[in-house]
Amino acid sequence: MYDKATVEVLLRPKVGLPGVFEKNREQLIRKTCEAVLLGALHPRTSITIVLQVVSDAGSLLACSLNAACMGLMDAGLPMKSLFCGVTCALDATGAIGLDPTAKQEKEARAVLTFAISSVERQVLLSTTKGPCSVEELQQCIAAAQRASGAIFQFYRDSVRRKYSKT
Repeated sequence: MYDKATVEVLLRPKVGLPGVFEKNREQLIRKTCEAVLLGALHPRTSITIVLQVVSDAGSLLACSLNAACMGLMDAGLPMKSLFCGVTCALDATGAIGLDPTAKQEKEARAVLTFAISSVERQVLLSTTKGPCSVEELQQCIAAAQRASGAIFQFYRDSVRRKYSKT
C-alpha cells in the first residue's frame, strides 16, 4: 500500500478494551473513510482516526461515522465528498424512526444504519440488524437521504462557527 494513504480506525469503548463489536464497527468506518478520502494524494502516509465512546444513547455507528467525517474535515484531508451516518429503526408496525435511542433500538424489529455521501446523496454503507423487506429497506434509504441534509447543514454551521471566530 505504498501508492496511497493507509487508514486506521480505532473505536474505544467507554470502559475496558475493544471487543468484537468495536472491531466490526472500526472496519465499517474505515471502509467508508477509504471510499471518500483521496488517499493517492498522500502516498506512504498513515491516517489514524481514534473515536472514544463517551456515552451511548443509541445510534452509535451513525454518531461514530459523523465524528469521523468531522475529524477528517478538521484535519483538512482532501475528500471526494463528505459523508454522514443515519440510523433508522423499524418498529413492529413498519413505522420508520430516525436517530433511535438505545431503548428504541432494542424494541425495534430492525435497525438500519447508512452512510450517505454529500454528492448526489449516494449510499456508501448499509448495515442492518433484524429482518426487513425490500420495500422497507428502500423507504429507510429514502428517509436517510432526506435526513442527511440536516446533518450536512450542521457540518456547514460547525465549520462556519469555527472559522468565524477571531
